[in-house]
Amino acid sequence: MIDLDAYSDTTRELWRLMNPCTLCPRKCNVNRSEGQTGSCGIGEMPVVSSAGPHFGEESVLVGRGGSGTIFFAGCNLGCIFCQNYDISHLRHGRQVTIEKLAQSMLELQAYGCSNINFVTPTHVVPAIAAALETARKKGMSLPTVYNTGGYDSVETLKLLKGLIDIYMPDAKYADAEAADQLSAAPDYPEINFAAVKEMHRQVGDLQVEKGLATQGLLIRHLVLPNNLAGSVEVIDFLAGEISPHTTINVMAQYRPCYHADSYPEVNRRPSLDEITSARRYAKQKGLNVLD
Repeated sequence: MIDLDAYSDTTRELWRLMNPCTLCPRKCNVNRSEGQTGSCGIGEMPVVSSAGPHFGEESVLVGRGGSGTIFFAGCNLGCIFCQNYDISHLRHGRQVTIEKLAQSMLELQAYGCSNINFVTPTHVVPAIAAALETARKKGMSLPTVYNTGGYDSVETLKLLKGLIDIYMPDAKYADAEAADQLSAAPDYPEINFAAVKEMHRQVGDLQVEKGLATQGLLIRHLVLPNNLAGSVEVIDFLAGEISPHTTINVMAQYRPCYHADSYPEVNRRPSLDEITSARRYAKQKGLNVLD
C-alpha cells in the first residue's frame, strides 16, 4: 500500500479506479489493492518484464539512443496470436515498486534514450502516473509514449492528459466478430475508435523534430490474413474521423504465434498483396504512412 497523500489528485483518482477496478473496458470490479486480480492478472503493483533501450521501434521513436522501453507483464486483451505471450499472457517478470519504476525512467534517460516508452500500460496506469511524478521531480524530462493494444477506457485516458506526450495505440479490428474470436473483446472496434478520438483530442497529429517524435498520435495497424483486421474500415475511420494527416504504421510483422495454429483463418502470414493493398489505400486516403 502506497501513501497516496504524497501524489497528485490525478494519481489518486487513477488509484481509486483500481479499487474496484474499472480502469479498462473490462471493468472487472476486483479490489486490486487487496490482492485480487481480474482479466489482466496483475494486482496493485506492476510487474515489469524488462526495461532498456529498444532499437526496433518506429524510427521516429528510436534516435541514436533507442526508445526507452518498459515492458509491463499482463494485458487486458486475450489475443490468440500474441507474439509477446510470455509477457502478456504468462506474465513473466518481477513486481516493482513506484520508486524502482521511477528509477528505471531516470536510468533510461541517463543512457541517452529518446523517450520513455510504456509497453502495455493500460492496466497499470496508476503506478505509471505515480512513478512519473516521482521521476519528473528528480529531473526526468523525456517525452512519454503510451504503447497500447488500444483497448482503453476514455474515462481513464482523460486522466492521463498532460502525463502522456505520444499515444501509440493499436487499431486492431473494425469487426466485432473478429475481435471476439481473436482477442475475446467483441466491443473492441467501438472502444478503440472512441479511445483514439480521445488520444487525438489530447495530443493532436504526430509532431516530429529533427527526426524524432515529440508529441502526437501514432497508430499501429497490423495487417492480418483474410482481411480480419478490417484495414479499409480502420483507415477510413482515421482519415474521416480523426485527421487526414494521421500517422500510421501499417505493419507486416504478423506471423502465427501462441494459439494461432488452432484458427485456420490466421494460421499463415499475410500475403504481399494484402500488405501492399493496405498500405496503398492508406496513402490514397492521405494518411502519413511510415516506411
